[in-house]
Amino acid sequence: KFTSDGVFVSTWGFYGTGDGQFAFPRGIAVASDGSVYVAEGGNNRIQKFTSEGEFVSKWGTAGTGDGEFSWLTGVAVASDGSVYVADSGNNRVQRFTSDGEFVSKWGTEGAGDGEFSWPESIAVAPDSGIYVSDNANHRIQRFTSDGVFVIKWGTEGAGDGEFSRPNGVAVAPDGSVYVADAGNDRIQKFSVVP
Repeated sequence: KFTSDGVFVSTWGFYGTGDGQFAFPRGIAVASDGSVYVAEGGNNRIQKFTSEGEFVSKWGTAGTGDGEFSWLTGVAVASDGSVYVADSGNNRVQRFTSDGEFVSKWGTEGAGDGEFSWPESIAVAPDSGIYVSDNANHRIQRFTSDGVFVIKWGTEGAGDGEFSRPNGVAVAPDGSVYVADAGNDRIQKFSVVP
């Protein structure tokens, strides 16, 4: 944890399977109340902490059922406290309450609308839209908060609006979408998408 100017504040966690321990933490999100959620790929779970790093709760095991994960990589928290998880190995998104209660899921493996090939990162927009970086499909997909497909953009390439395995996605307060275009070693910014 750092200040907004990059001054070190604190650290927590080390390798393991216990509470507050990690195995390949891949994604992190902060809720409006300051709670910190960590997506752990190696332990196939979400852990929740206070802003000071004190363990609060955890949920998830390896598997394909509701509330189970396969190498999850991304996590995002909406203003209503809903927690969205990019369940990468299962090619889907899962939605939970802030306490880890399963709410819904969407997505299967494929290249069609609402399908995924390794969803890597997830972000919630100010209007509650959900953006997912669909890594191996080289695109971004947007959904409603209930998982209804809205729009997609991007194809494989190095031109403007094209991607090579996009890893990260983030949404600014004005709705601008930023994408970490990993294979092209660049960041791309997009205007508000309806």
